[in-house]
Amino acid sequence: MFFKIKEILDAAAWPIYSIKGRRPWTLGYYTEKKKTICHAIDNSLIKSNHDLPLAYGRNVDERCVEYPWVYNHLKNEPGKVLDAGSAFNHRFLLERVPLKNAELTIMTLAPEKRCFWNNKISYVFGDLRESYFLENYFDVVVSVSTIEHVGLDNTMLYTGDSSKNEADQFGFIPAVAEFKRVLKRGGTCLVTVPFGRRGIHGWYQVFDIKHVMMVVDTFKPSEYSIEYFGYDQNGWQRSTSEDIADVEFFDVHQNKTYDSDRAAGARGVACIRMVA
Repeated sequence: MFFKIKEILDAAAWPIYSIKGRRPWTLGYYTEKKKTICHAIDNSLIKSNHDLPLAYGRNVDERCVEYPWVYNHLKNEPGKVLDAGSAFNHRFLLERVPLKNAELTIMTLAPEKRCFWNNKISYVFGDLRESYFLENYFDVVVSVSTIEHVGLDNTMLYTGDSSKNEADQFGFIPAVAEFKRVLKRGGTCLVTVPFGRRGIHGWYQVFDIKHVMMVVDTFKPSEYSIEYFGYDQNGWQRSTSEDIADVEFFDVHQNKTYDSDRAAGARGVACIRMVA
């Protein structure tokens, strides 16, 4: 009920949010973000080798690229799907095909305030570097903007367990190895990470091309592809690793003054598709 009321209030504030310049993470932003994502998913806006609409996702964080990209790569009946990091734990995502048709397991460090077990979704809590699943179990493994946190300080936002305040910049490597172990042969692994100027920032890190390729080399896929997206004052568009190599992440938890482009988070994203 709390979340329903919060969403109603945010939706009511959306017109004011729009009039006042669409400042990220203020009241009304969640509604704007949800509208953008749902429209992109429902209209298949993010297809391989297709440009994004002009001004797409302006003032909206990278989820408006990552979620539609993942949905575009899911089959209509995805089978057993592991959400490694609980990125899909939102009603507006879970109710949409093809994820709605999946046998979904969500794994994250600690319980969240909202869950949808009554939708036959399984929740598992633990460390992605050492999961409890059988080998060759899942048809699809998805990790949306999660592995950049693995091995770093997860006590800021994700858990109260002080043992998860770490400083291992290579913690993502055993997590990716686990993705490969639990995935069926021929199954698909979809991973997204913030991309740009390399940096480790306490609770997250930004990947460069070297670290993206570490993901691929660890997984050892039978085939793979990488798509890059970049953000500027004109919104999100397809890009190349070279063009977004020096873009910087805007961390709303550290910065209260927005830049002129009104970036809400990452300015670059690498979306990696790997086949086991």
